[in-house]
Amino acid sequence: MSVRELVVLGTASQVPTRYRNHNGYFLLWDGEGILFDPGEGTQRQMLHAGVTAHDITRICVTHLHGDHCLGLPGVIQRLSLDGVDHPVQLAYPASGERFVRRLRYASAFYEVAEVVEHPLRGAEALVAESTKPPFRIVARRLDHGLEAYGYRLEEPDGRRMLPERLAAAGINGPDVGRLQRQGWLDVDGRRVTLEEVSAPRPGQRFAFVMDTRLCDAAFALAEGADLLVCEATFTTRDAALAAEHGHLTAAQAARIATESGARVLVLTHFSQRYRDLSVLLEEAREIFAGECVLARDLTRVRVPPRR
Repeated sequence: MSVRELVVLGTASQVPTRYRNHNGYFLLWDGEGILFDPGEGTQRQMLHAGVTAHDITRICVTHLHGDHCLGLPGVIQRLSLDGVDHPVQLAYPASGERFVRRLRYASAFYEVAEVVEHPLRGAEALVAESTKPPFRIVARRLDHGLEAYGYRLEEPDGRRMLPERLAAAGINGPDVGRLQRQGWLDVDGRRVTLEEVSAPRPGQRFAFVMDTRLCDAAFALAEGADLLVCEATFTTRDAALAAEHGHLTAAQAARIATESGARVLVLTHFSQRYRDLSVLLEEAREIFAGECVLARDLTRVRVPPRR
């Protein structure tokens, strides 16, 4: 059975607190394990969450500020220490290549694991395209003080077979697979098309929007997302600070989710100034009518069932 679930490893912006670790988010998507923005302490949080180095197939870094990447040395060294035998793809802004190089080799270790770098360039970039499971990951440049990208995972649209219509058409067994592959099947002198015995099945979408001001790219990443992870660093009361430092308020995150038609909004990346985070959740809920989740370290959020 496929699992599509977000594991929250850390939720603190800039510096960790007694209650919140640096950023870190692990997305389980069928057989893929995508680690986003491993901040300091990510390796230990993985142990608490039951995530192993072998689970990681991709690492996606939005930008090279420390709270989003200082856990990279430990994670990369752990890949080799645990003998991970599959290549791990590493995406990051090309402008931060010198920092990635330093982080990858921050100390001496015996490198065994294969890490394949994918520096991102331009306003939009294709990060990955997979057939098993079928999905693509795209990145879009956000509006932050340092070059930053958000990520979007898209599953292709498909079709859901309708058993009652298949039975009525006299199609069963291996013929169902043949019909799916070629789009039609001749049965008793009549051509049956795939559209006659199936219904559209929209592909699922996941979006990851970190350090940014409001911008078109944030809305494009979030468009139709089943699960949107979005920074909510400040409250509206501190909107001027948010704009100055290239961040979003909880209300702005909710606006992105609302206008983009997202289904579930996960708020995270909280400023250390807020001990009680309920104010951010309340602010977002005033705008976003869908399910709104306040991320907590080591919690899990399931991608909602298909529409």
